[in-house]
Amino acid sequence: MRTISVTMFVTLDGVVQGLGRPDEDTRGGFEHGGWGAKYNDEIMGAEMAAGMGEPGDMLFGRRTWADFHRAWGTATDGNPFSTHMNAATKYVASTTLPDVDAWQNSILLPGDAAESVAELKATPGNNLAIIGSAALVRSLHAAALIDRYTLLIHPLTLGTGTRLFDGAAPLTEFELTRSVTTATGVIIAHYSRR
Repeated sequence: MRTISVTMFVTLDGVVQGLGRPDEDTRGGFEHGGWGAKYNDEIMGAEMAAGMGEPGDMLFGRRTWADFHRAWGTATDGNPFSTHMNAATKYVASTTLPDVDAWQNSILLPGDAAESVAELKATPGNNLAIIGSAALVRSLHAAALIDRYTLLIHPLTLGTGTRLFDGAAPLTEFELTRSVTTATGVIIAHYSRR
């Protein structure tokens, strides 16, 4: 059985929307896009590179897959993250995409996300990693399918924006297995399901 690990960049008030750039995700009139850029440093880079060093496949929701495809899918810059993203098998949970042929090594998981991901998780193969895809993470968390979280907790509040858990999340206990603090004050906390 595969495991599912989630990496989420989150503010102190739980916002996960629009980390990378101003135009990344403006749904709901969100005006704080790009809030995470000034917190990047060598420690964070090393932590993210360590995660990329582990063999595994990627799991995406529709919006994040499309955004990552635009950012990384055509990159030929030699960036190790670009190379990793393009080489990885990318499973895309979506009820609206007709296909995912636009980005190499992408496989569509149609229908109910929790059901299709549960079926995938039960098959032999590489472990699955999710970066972003908050709606997908919420549905998989509710179905008890998430095994590990890596939360990059940024030292700011935004007051508005999509949160990791909007509304109630089911009672689930996790154990802190490791943590690192960056020079910019980001706490990188690694949790495993108890």
